[in-house]
Amino acid sequence: MAAQSYSKAGQIMYALNGNWAQGFAYDLHTLKSEYMGRNEHGHDSFNTTRTEMGELVYSLKYCNDISAISKIVNLINKATRLDCIDIIIPIPPSNKNRRIQPVQAIANALGESNSIAVSADILHKKQGGKEIKSISSHSERQASLKETMSINHYHNIQGKVVLLIDDLYCSGSTLSYATELLIEAGASQVNVLTMTKTRSKR
Repeated sequence: MAAQSYSKAGQIMYALNGNWAQGFAYDLHTLKSEYMGRNEHGHDSFNTTRTEMGELVYSLKYCNDISAISKIVNLINKATRLDCIDIIIPIPPSNKNRRIQPVQAIANALGESNSIAVSADILHKKQGGKEIKSISSHSERQASLKETMSINHYHNIQGKVVLLIDDLYCSGSTLSYATELLIEAGASQVNVLTMTKTRSKR
């Protein structure tokens, strides 16, 4: 059976290909990034121009701007129809020390606005280890994910249509492995939605 599209007709989003039924990124994360040299602390400095969604995600993630949540959800609701979704599952964070977990916060608000159940504890990620985006090798990313990410089997997702959410699509490794776990646990269909994507795929 063909997957029922959750992208609204006429809305341009970036298609994401993977082992999921359908995948979309709302927009690119950045439009351009100009290298400005080293700053006073000896770190590389960039002059970055972000998309509207990219700026909202950045403000939420790095500036703890909670007002960005409703703006993000409003943009997503204008672009998607979620009546075919049974449950929303956010990708678990690598950094659990953030005061605000952006992906979980977006998932909760999106679920509330569409009366869809949200579960942040179906997927579990161990604390520690490298962030996947910092690992360049595909095989190393897969090995790291198998060591750190698991599924809580006490949840019953048998036959459920899942929307898997993340803030940024880069290589797709995390989303791909999470999809594999959810399908093995009995989900009938896994769809993917990210707020943004990088301009190139590693």
